[in-house]
Amino acid sequence: MSSDEIKPFKISIPESQLSDLKDCLSRTRYPDELEGAGWEYGTPLTEVQRLVKYWGESFDWRRAEAQLNAFPQFTTDIQAEGFETLNVHFIHQKSSVKDAIPLLFIHGWPGSFYEGTKLVEPLTQGDPSGEGPAFHVVIPSLPNFGFSQGTQKRGFSIEHHAEILNKLMLRLGYDRYATQGGDWGWFISRALSLRYPAHARAQHLNLDHGDKPTWTSHPLLALQHAVTPYTAREKRGLARNAWFAREGGGYGAVQATRPQTLGYLLADSPAGLLAWVYEKLRDWTDDGHAWADDEVCTWLAVYWFSAAGPAASARLYREWVSANANANAGQRTREGEGKGESAALPLTSAALKAWQPRVKVGLAHFPMDVLITPRLWGHTLGKVVFERSHERGGHFPAWERPDAIVADLREMFAKGAEARVAIERESA
Repeated sequence: MSSDEIKPFKISIPESQLSDLKDCLSRTRYPDELEGAGWEYGTPLTEVQRLVKYWGESFDWRRAEAQLNAFPQFTTDIQAEGFETLNVHFIHQKSSVKDAIPLLFIHGWPGSFYEGTKLVEPLTQGDPSGEGPAFHVVIPSLPNFGFSQGTQKRGFSIEHHAEILNKLMLRLGYDRYATQGGDWGWFISRALSLRYPAHARAQHLNLDHGDKPTWTSHPLLALQHAVTPYTAREKRGLARNAWFAREGGGYGAVQATRPQTLGYLLADSPAGLLAWVYEKLRDWTDDGHAWADDEVCTWLAVYWFSAAGPAASARLYREWVSANANANAGQRTREGEGKGESAALPLTSAALKAWQPRVKVGLAHFPMDVLITPRLWGHTLGKVVFERSHERGGHFPAWERPDAIVADLREMFAKGAEARVAIERESA
């Protein structure tokens, strides 16, 4: 077959893997727990025991598998420069609405393509009023996640994810497209618009990750920031940041330093995977969001049955930290390829947060995310053409508040809006 062939894909987990999972769950050895520990020491024993029992005895994977297979899924082989060719899995739902906008949804950790599935139907069908836009929706499994193949080489970082996803969109026939994402989706969206500004023309971001404006970099924003007191909402956001740094950031330190050591737990113990991920699902979402047991088990099963194994996804933290260290030490990233691509800056966190003149930026602020900065900080990223502060929602808004993400996208890409014009015209 040709290297750029796109093949239909259906999830079909062998019965032997289902039996092995149930056997592993049935033999779980539990630790003890301090009296009254609650969530302060991590995922409570009673929660893990309850979910392990449900996952092993009551959860119907075949039903979940059929629900996932209702989405049109495909795979194709794509190579990032310097790495082996990877088989990339993705949902691709085209809209029948004229002039639909290509939209790339990019998940993060501990998410997967499953996280974006609630967006597919409303976005492809368009606004019921007929006034709002519709979208051709592409939801990939990032390499090392879900049903995409994983790399066996060191150094596969944000830059390479961006390269893979840009090649995917071009292969699907989308020369100009928009992106939506938080978590790693924020980083990869920013890398796409930095490296491939002729293609990745607009981005809707649901993670607050801009820097405080300075007098040298953004004097007008700095002046506005200096004379504008923080709102009560912004003060609560800064307090949540402090809580997360104090209580919730340990996972990142582990995954950014010793992902292989953690990997033995994630690959060998479904109960360990459950405890590690479920803690984040609970802590990083709005208090008003109730996770159904079937949702949790499907979320976890996508990791357990993933093509590269549940440990592979943690490595991106290590690769990104290493990439930043290398760039800051003087290494330069490779030259960009093709029309309008930029390789002038090392691909570091600072580079991704720097002003990008050619991308149209949309910002969605959710009060229970894990990183919440004052509103003006996000305006240092580029021209903000849409912004909304939501009253509810956390780190996984595509799952918690799909209605909010859909409404944002419809407004941001309405007829005549700058973001839509950027997708439609030939040059940014």
